[in-house]
Amino acid sequence: MTSEHNSAEELGGEHQLPRQTQRRSREQYIPIRRARLIELLAEDEKLSPDERVEFLAWCRQLIALFHSEYHERLEAIKTDYDLFNPDVATTGELKRSPRERERAATRLFTNLTSVLKSANYRQLSREEIEAAAEAASDWGVHLNIDFAVFEHLEVFSRGDILTTRSRKHWKSAYRDQAVDVPIYERLVVLFQLCEHKRVDNTVDTQAIYLKLFKNIPKQDIDMLLPCGNFRMSWLDHGKVIVPTMSGFTMAVAKGATAAIGALFHGFWGLIAFLGFVGGTAGYGVKSFLGYLRTKDKYQLNLTRHLYYQNLDNNAGVMFRILDEAEEQECREVILAYALLKRDAGNAGWTESELDAAAEEFLTRLLDFQVDFEVSDALEKLSRLQCATVDHNGKWRAASLVSAITAIETAVQTGLPSTVPRNDTGDQPA
Repeated sequence: MTSEHNSAEELGGEHQLPRQTQRRSREQYIPIRRARLIELLAEDEKLSPDERVEFLAWCRQLIALFHSEYHERLEAIKTDYDLFNPDVATTGELKRSPRERERAATRLFTNLTSVLKSANYRQLSREEIEAAAEAASDWGVHLNIDFAVFEHLEVFSRGDILTTRSRKHWKSAYRDQAVDVPIYERLVVLFQLCEHKRVDNTVDTQAIYLKLFKNIPKQDIDMLLPCGNFRMSWLDHGKVIVPTMSGFTMAVAKGATAAIGALFHGFWGLIAFLGFVGGTAGYGVKSFLGYLRTKDKYQLNLTRHLYYQNLDNNAGVMFRILDEAEEQECREVILAYALLKRDAGNAGWTESELDAAAEEFLTRLLDFQVDFEVSDALEKLSRLQCATVDHNGKWRAASLVSAITAIETAVQTGLPSTVPRNDTGDQPA
């Protein structure tokens, strides 16, 4: 099969792995574009020309069905997010009662969480977030995060990989040194702020913010959170404190001399004493400016590191994750059906046999392991009447003609649904 000869780089697109990746954890996300997966499966030599045409027609119908249902899901989420979008351009929907806004916020976080999980993001626990906030990588910035500023905070990750980066350290005489860095390939942050001394008065605490980043070291999650205070290293503290203390000591000594001179030398002694006072004040100003320069250095470092790592914000994140979830669910169903149809035949496969076959296929394709969501894929195929299971637990794919008819019926009626339409059961406010 031609797919066996395609490298992960050819398939990656925006999901291409960093060149220095050493290890990727086994996850459920399939980093192949949907169109490319269909192309590879359609190239199978076991398919006749007519079957290839029918398979591509079935894929188009399936994509249309998923797109219709995810569009409905998108509209429901957009309706709720319009109440909290900090970049919203319309104002007609903003006048709602506190209770309506609270229900809409709950519904929004619930539905966004569901979509992120459909796109195979993993929700980080509060313990994981707080542990990361206490550390910083060699490329990050030490920040002090007060979690009391958040009314609501959720962080989701995808792509747990280990990369190698170079750094210079005094322990290695500032020579390049290769170090292993665990990173999240994708990281989504959802948060809403509350009234707090760290929150600027110009910030809308009613807004809900969505942020999407790429290739973030696990220890640098705090860099993505708002309202953090910079924590200077001991070296930076020393650069400010040591010169200040030594200068102050010298100034005191000179001041004492000047004060004694002022008592015994009249006018010129007074001038010398005033010079001491001015010099001491100047040294204090110099030390304070040094502190500000150090803070500016940290701010510049933070901005520089995040400039190319921020992928999207607010409504843009919502559109991205919905598109990713739609593609991921399509990939799972298409691959499951294709393998059942091609390899299981009339004998059929158990769920575990299909799972093993799908994971073997993906491992050959990607050069790393993927945890295929076989039960989810089979459930959708069953609801769409594209596959059946017998009393022995053997799954068989429906014929392509029957599968096309079943999908066409689902497209026309919208049933059976393949994705949850509203996870809270409420109508949008």
